[in-house]
Amino acid sequence: MRAASRILTALTASASLAACGGAPLTTTAAPLPPRPVVSAPIDLTKPPTLTAPPALRVPPITTRQLANGLRIVVVEQHELPLADVILEVRNGGEADPANRAGTAALTSAMLSEGTTTRSALQIADQAAFLGVRVGANSGWEQSTVSLHTPTAQIDSALALFADVALHPAFADADLERVRKVRLTSLQQLRDRGPSIADRAYATALYGEQHPYGRPLAGTEASLAAITRADLQRFHDTFYRPNNATLLVVGDVRPDDVERRAQALFGGWTRADVPAPTNATAQAPKATTLVLIDKPGAAQSSFRLGGIGAPRSTKDYFALQVLNTILGGSFTSRLNQNLRETKGYTYGAGSGFSMRRQAGPFTASAEVVSAKSDSALIEFMKELRAIRDTVPADELAKAKRYLQLGLPEDFETTGSIASQMLPLITYGIPLDFYNSAVENIGAVTQADVQRVARQYVDPSKLTIVIVGDRKSIEPGLRALNPGEIIVRDVRDVLGAPPTP
Repeated sequence: MRAASRILTALTASASLAACGGAPLTTTAAPLPPRPVVSAPIDLTKPPTLTAPPALRVPPITTRQLANGLRIVVVEQHELPLADVILEVRNGGEADPANRAGTAALTSAMLSEGTTTRSALQIADQAAFLGVRVGANSGWEQSTVSLHTPTAQIDSALALFADVALHPAFADADLERVRKVRLTSLQQLRDRGPSIADRAYATALYGEQHPYGRPLAGTEASLAAITRADLQRFHDTFYRPNNATLLVVGDVRPDDVERRAQALFGGWTRADVPAPTNATAQAPKATTLVLIDKPGAAQSSFRLGGIGAPRSTKDYFALQVLNTILGGSFTSRLNQNLRETKGYTYGAGSGFSMRRQAGPFTASAEVVSAKSDSALIEFMKELRAIRDTVPADELAKAKRYLQLGLPEDFETTGSIASQMLPLITYGIPLDFYNSAVENIGAVTQADVQRVARQYVDPSKLTIVIVGDRKSIEPGLRALNPGEIIVRDVRDVLGAPPTP
């Protein structure tokens, strides 16, 4: 006790001495952080100066082919121990029977709902146990089965992936469950102006007899009519190795991929596959406005445009630059006009949907109802103006926007696979992106004007507007945009099913 008391007294005296300016207690002080380097002030009124865009080089690509015709494309990306695998079948919604729209989409939806050896729950449980994602989807000209996996689990993951792709059960109970979910989704579209406009625009532009004029998901009537035999027939017809490509992106080697593909897909039987349908779409001879009545709608859904270009077009880069200027970026003309200047919408834009055949060019926005006629005036003004020569500074800005945005599309195995897939589907050279920066830079003012005048014709537009007819029709008719055809939601989606 006495020793402790003496220590406490000494510490107290030392602290008092330090407080009075005497010798402080001996301690180890933390070093002071270095003073920050003061740089020249930044002028926030001026944008930063951009350097020349770097060249983009896609990771190494190797192609192989199995004896049964299955093509293999391997893109090596060794930064992380991950792989993305896509089995691409070269048919989708365009191969739907005329009275069975939605067959390709429903076939894809059923693949992960059970195989001949695994139930849907077993597929989900095994995927969760392995830490992988397995899914399936269908587009206009392709159906896909996809896998994202750590390479440590790649053998087990590929076995599950192959089972899902090759051996679907199409069990009646599962089919009815999935059908009900999809029918419910279609019924919900009746309350969604943008979805009604999308569907009506495709039909108005291509007609119901053209595959692009029918909805990928089908209609309530066609979806109800599709049978298990229809799904099995679609799978047996189009899911063939000589009609498919296996794309593998990630920390893999081509020889290992080929060996695994041979083990899992080597026994897949090839067969003759019907040639794709080559339906011809007729461009309109004059501008037509389809007005779809949605009583009480607070906003009007606009879709304007025409038939654009196929993905194989030589004008691809010129069209990308054109669209970036018109409606493909936040600072595009359409968005700056209708959103920033006029305040009619939260966003306006445009795009070319490029497919095996010429897909649609579409300008679109969701506009406050009271400004529907004013918005149409501004849309038409911008569609006319883009046909003039674009200023050199606007052209340079659009090209730089596209060039500097390319690298982020190749940051992950999944994003690389997404960029490579259309090249495979549409027969584009696999080294396409290696020269993309240079090809964008080579687009001239004359190129943009040429494609604008070829693909954007304000005198021959298809216009679809979904909104409250009572409030917006008088203003639209006063503009005299062309023939106006009035429809209601039933004309687009059919009569609702009887409860």
